[in-house]
Formats: sequence, C-alpha cells, structure tokens
Amino acid sequence: MQKTIFMDKYPLYSLIIQKSETGYENVGQIIAYFKEKISEHPIAKFIAVFDHYAHTKSLGGEIMEGLKDAQNIIFCFGPMIPNTKIVAVRPRSIAVCELEASFIIEFLEAPKEEMHALMESWTKALVEVK
Repeated sequence: MQKTIFMDKYPLYSLIIQKSETGYENVGQIIAYFKEKISEHPIAKFIAVFDHYAHTKSLGGEIMEGLKDAQNIIFCFGPMIPNTKIVAVRPRSIAVCELEASFIIEFLEAPKEEMHALMESWTKALVEVK
C-alpha cells in the first residue's frame, strides 16, 4: 500500500488493484468482503455503507471523469474510550472506488497500529482472491 499525505495533513493509505488481479467484479462485492471481515472480527462493529457516488450524483455534484462507483464501509474497532480524543478519530471508513480497469481502496491511518495493520491485510488480500 502507498502512504500519502492528503491535503498536507491526512495520512492516507491507498492500493490500486487492477481488475485482472482480483476475482471481485464490482464495488458491492468488495464492500460485502469487508463487511464479512468486520463481522468475523471479535471487536469490530459494522455501522453502515455510504454510497458516496449516488449521494454526489443526486446533488448534481462534480464527479471525476472515469469514476464508475464510490462507496464507504463504516465500522469501529473501539474496545475502550481512554479519552475524548479517541472518539473524534472513530469510526473507521474504507473507501472503495471503481474505475474502468481498476479498483482503488483507501483509508486514513488508524490511531492504533494493530488495527491499521489489520485493515492493510484485509485490503491486500483482495489481490489474492481470484
């Protein structure tokens, strides 16, 4: 995965998956994959799926050329609330976008390294599924 700093302040992790590298055919299938991973995890809690593409289109908003779909799966790993600041960085969101020949999976760096590594492993495993 590639780490970039988005807008000079947000640590963002991205993976571009060519459609030829995975057995998944659309964003809905990838969202279902992440939902399954979340439900199998002992402390993760699924919250929602947000169809960002449909929302933006319904507003007549600008959508980048070539984008076919864009959805977020929203969930939380929060087993404790040690301070008020941790509440501000939860829940987690994984963005799943579809272009003509690829999927792009992106998420912000998680505050807990173990949970960040888990989201990376879930994402990288998408390439192995054919």
